[in-house]
Formats: sequence, structure tokens, C-alpha cells
Amino acid sequence: MPIETSIANPLVVTLAYDGLCTFEFGVAVELFGLSRPEMGPNWYRFAVAGLDEGPMRATGGVRVVADGGLDLLAEAGTIVIPGWKGVDVPVPEVLSTALRAAHGRGARIMTICSGVFALAATGLLDGRRATTHWRYIDRLKAAYPAIEVAPDVLYVDEGQLLTSAGSAAGIDLGLHLVRRDFGTEFANAVARRLVVPPHREGGQAQFIERPVPTVREGQRLGPLLDRMRRSLDQDLNIAGMAQDAGMSQRTFLRRFKSTTGTTPGEWLLNERLSHARALLEGGQRSIEDIAAACGFGSTATLRHHFRQRLATSPAAYRARFAG
Repeated sequence: MPIETSIANPLVVTLAYDGLCTFEFGVAVELFGLSRPEMGPNWYRFAVAGLDEGPMRATGGVRVVADGGLDLLAEAGTIVIPGWKGVDVPVPEVLSTALRAAHGRGARIMTICSGVFALAATGLLDGRRATTHWRYIDRLKAAYPAIEVAPDVLYVDEGQLLTSAGSAAGIDLGLHLVRRDFGTEFANAVARRLVVPPHREGGQAQFIERPVPTVREGQRLGPLLDRMRRSLDQDLNIAGMAQDAGMSQRTFLRRFKSTTGTTPGEWLLNERLSHARALLEGGQRSIEDIAAACGFGSTATLRHHFRQRLATSPAAYRARFAG
């Protein structure tokens, strides 16, 4: 399925440094650096820019040899910072200068996990929203009070500046960027190759110190969750769900929370929004039909939740992402 790129400069340059975060670097390579002939000739090009003289050490005993130095950042359309050496490790001014210059030329800068600290040191994030791994949220707030730190999101898109939470959230942000550049169909194709969902709802709170549900609870609630997904257009209430699961309402609420990390109402809202997004991306049905099919009842309710959760309207979302 050949594509026509919607970006002026498809070159993605990923930063490498001594002490490189191996997983985060691998995320960047997997998303942007693999050959994808099925995408046609207009897919991303990829290079690695070394901050330090190589070969550079990476976590796990790996050595990395870069394609060039920081001069490569001047050629990039997108720069990926895959983590940083440490949240207290100073960022060399030569890197900050190169990042500011690239941003001034129009390059996008994407960070994964602790990589936000390297970007924050440039001052480019002052007055903007950003996120990082939940363990580093307070450190980021303290070190860079001019940044509006979003603690419970998987990623933040500020146009040219994009930041993600924990390491795996870099995959979510990367797929979001693919969706921005090439559309939903191609982002979904990359997600299928990665065997990950094309979009995850929710924030970092769902991953913080929550006990793993027992197998028995997962087996009991799993079929119910599947039925709920197939019935999003219906009026689903706690009493009916508890009865369907064969539990008292009190037991159902407790076990639902331990299994999913959230309440039935919140889970349903996330599923309905996800389904609405998919239908909007399809571009065929009216917004009124989509609101009814997803259980929102009215377009006003659908618009309200889109504004609250996605900071946009259904119409604007369709205009941006419809295939």
C-alpha cells in the first residue's frame, strides 16, 4: 500500500550517547528505522547521531556506532531522544544548542521516558505541557517549574515537541506520530507488525503498583468485558453487569477495579471513545450515528467527552485522522 508522505522532511534522527537506554533506542529503531517496503518509497528515513565518541556503551553490554555526530540533527525532520543518562546528569550545552537550532528550523523533537530532561534543558518546553515516567514527575516539576507537567498521560503532543511517559509509552507516541504523518491505516499497519494496540486509552495511573488480578477473576470477567464491548450502544448499568458476572454489586465493583484498574463507568467511557475514534477515522458515518452507535446518546454528549479527554471535537478529529 504505497503512500504519499505528508511531511516535508521524512528523515528521523535518533540521538545516541554513552550510557544509552537500550530499550528506548530499540523503540525508535522499530518504529522509524526498519525497512517497510509495503509502505512504499515515501516512508521514513533513519539515522543515528552520536553525542559522544563511539562506540558508545548501551545498557546490557551493547555498543553502538553512530552514523554521524550532532551535525546530523541539522538535517532531521524529526529528532528522537531515547531516554537520558540520568535525571540528575547535566545536559551538555552543545546538545542543547543543536536541539534549539533544529527546532528553530522546524524539526520535531520527540522524547521517550527520561529523554524529556534533555529536551527540558533547552528551555523549549517552558510554558508548554510535557510528561515523563511517573517516577520522575516530581523531579521534572522541581527542576523545570516553567513546564506544565502532565502526570497521568501516556504522551503529550505539543506540535513540534512531543514527550512520552515510561519506555513503552514511546511506542504509543511513535504510533501517534505515524498517524499524524500518514493516517490511521498506516499507523494500524505498524501496530499490527509490533503486535500492540494502535491506541491505548488511559494514563500512567493504570500501571502504578496495582496487584495482578487472579486468573480466576480474569476468567470470570473476561467474557463479560467482551460482551460489554459488543454492546456499547446499549444502556449498561452496574446492576445488570453484576448479575451478568454472577456477583453481588459490591463484589463486582471490587473485582472489576482489581482486574482493570478502573471503575465500570470509566472503563465503558474509554471503550466508547475508542470505538468512536475508530468510526470517525473510517470517515463514512455521520457524527449523529456514531454517537448513537457508541452509547453516548447525543452528539452533545459525544462532543463533551471528546473535549474533556482529547481536547478536540469529533469533527476536528475526523478532519485530522480520517483515512
